[in-house]
Amino acid sequence: MRPTAAVTAAVLTAALLAGAVGLAGEERADAGQPMRVEAVPRVDLARYAGVWHEIARFPNRFQDKCACSVTATYTLLPDARVSVVNECRTRDGGLTRAEGVARRAAANGPDSRLKVRFAPGFLSFLPFVWGDYWILDLADDYSYVLVGSPDRGYLWVLARETSLPDATYARIVAQARRQGFDAGRLVRTPSQPPAAVGR
Repeated sequence: MRPTAAVTAAVLTAALLAGAVGLAGEERADAGQPMRVEAVPRVDLARYAGVWHEIARFPNRFQDKCACSVTATYTLLPDARVSVVNECRTRDGGLTRAEGVARRAAANGPDSRLKVRFAPGFLSFLPFVWGDYWILDLADDYSYVLVGSPDRGYLWVLARETSLPDATYARIVAQARRQGFDAGRLVRTPSQPPAAVGR
């Protein structure tokens, strides 16, 4: 059966659209825009444990009260989970603290993809109380880390010291952009109250 002119036109249009989509995909790849967020291949959680200072973050509702001196302390537990203690200073100088626990997102998955829970333990069977914690970039000497969520809604820059060299921070921000994060949303975290700066 000979195709009609309308069918031929439809086939040509579909082919052109498919080609355009393919080219668009190539352009995205050439521009360095990944299709999904990627965590680092592996993490030594024993080395990762300890105190981390927040250098910058995406604003989020559960840290609204944190004005400065934000830290995260991780302790490796005997059952391979990780104890999480987040602390920060509020605008009035008070200390706020949240305690939680982290585990691998998948039982046989990498240690770089974790789930964190701050809700009470008896609610741990509920999937929605666990938040994604993916390690996206990590210094060879574990001096800094970029942490985010696969939906790109959350992002943190943490370091062992209270500050990072500008060049190092710029490299971390560039890595976040390569992962498709809107790095312009990052807000630097003061390491001390504003009134103490310049004393």
